[in-house]
Amino acid sequence: MAGFEDAGNKPLPHFLGHRERLKERFREAGPEAMPDYELLEMVLFRAIKRGDTKPLAKQLLARFGTFAEVLSADPERLMEVKGVGEAVATEIKIVHAASMRLMRGKVLNRPVLNSWNAILDYVRAAMAFSDIEQFRIIFLDKKNQVIGDEVQQEGTVDHTPVYPREVVKRALELAASAIVLVHNHPSGDPTPSLADIEMTKKIVDAGQRLGLTVHDHVIVGRKGHFSFRSNGLF
Repeated sequence: MAGFEDAGNKPLPHFLGHRERLKERFREAGPEAMPDYELLEMVLFRAIKRGDTKPLAKQLLARFGTFAEVLSADPERLMEVKGVGEAVATEIKIVHAASMRLMRGKVLNRPVLNSWNAILDYVRAAMAFSDIEQFRIIFLDKKNQVIGDEVQQEGTVDHTPVYPREVVKRALELAASAIVLVHNHPSGDPTPSLADIEMTKKIVDAGQRLGLTVHDHVIVGRKGHFSFRSNGLF
């Protein structure tokens, strides 16, 4: 049929023009109109110059579960998927880094009470899908504006060593008046353990002695988040 075969009567690739159609739909309808696999297809365009990226996009989503989990996966894990080389893994991590930079910009130098949902979105995106435990501190000034954000410790799949004196010391170094503690549970369940509760109490006590307020301790996981303050543990 005309338009479907080349001059040598060979069928043209089924994905011919597919990239432009996706881009046009993205421009006209916006990202909300596109399923995750199509958005991921477009992320892969830059690394895979020719060919159909749909099968690889669907394969990545099948392996990791969600668009967010694909972006958050370590490069080594991404490259375990057939068809993902260094170029593809790098492109995915560039998009992830750009999204994290954007989200971080929404919380820095803003009052924590006015941007609490943005902070939750940021820490969930940064930590909820990690395969290892991380302990993060968000530092606040006297006006409760976010002045810093640091990962202080990284651990194993189920444990991160946290030293209350080091937490307080770092807060004082940054002239912070208050902090928000955040860590993740790679298991996905954000419910605090007895060790989490005891560690939080020690940091709160150490901070009180030096005039440092702990506003909250938030645990994030694939299944949501847990706020110590909202659940009456402060």
